Amino acid sequence: MSAIKVGVIGDRDDRKTAHRAIPVALRLGGAALGREVELEWLATDAMPDAAGLARFDALWCAPGSPYREMDGALRAIRFAREQGVPFLGTCGGFQHAVIEFARNVLGVADAEHAESAPEAPNTVISELACALVEVNDQVTLVAGSRIAKAYGTETATEGYHCSYGLNPAFAPRLLAGPLRGTAQDAQGEIRAIELDGHPFFVCALFQPERAALADRVPPIVDALLRAAGR
Repeated sequence: MSAIKVGVIGDRDDRKTAHRAIPVALRLGGAALGREVELEWLATDAMPDAAGLARFDALWCAPGSPYREMDGALRAIRFAREQGVPFLGTCGGFQHAVIEFARNVLGVADAEHAESAPEAPNTVISELACALVEVNDQVTLVAGSRIAKAYGTETATEGYHCSYGLNPAFAPRLLAGPLRGTAQDAQGEIRAIELDGHPFFVCALFQPERAALADRVPPIVDALLRAAGR
């Protein structure tokens, strides 16, 4: 059986906890499935074209924004969304999946990230009221969602390293169609989204990959690999 090829969108920096965790998470997830997993980091300022991205069975947009080239990350996310490639976005990946959808599906051409463009009129990603930097927090998962099925429960406690999230003012428009909020915190803020009608398109503001550093297979990584290995 051939290896599952995963392209990780992001500018690798092993000083970042999530970047150290992602290879471990994929290795543990592959071992649990009895499948080899091949990982390739895809720098945002040297993003492959469509033919190059088509080599991968799954794409994962990693934490670590602002990226060196936002447009490179957005092109890869759009490819995964439009071509039905199993996709996971965590932290910065969540944020940029929101921007990509806003720009290319909802027609908000000037959708921006408040970290990199704080004066922009349409910051669909805004500063969190309370930063979630190196903290754990509980989320409630929507019953029947892919993420709830992956965890096998309707609550989970996960780690964050994040100061930006979905702008609450933009949430109703973003989530009015096939993109759904599937996890929220105790205050009702959206912490995960997924795209209906796609084989697997799940994004979390938290960093589930961190569980791998405690030798645990992150449930959502297991679900990603299962989708990619079909």
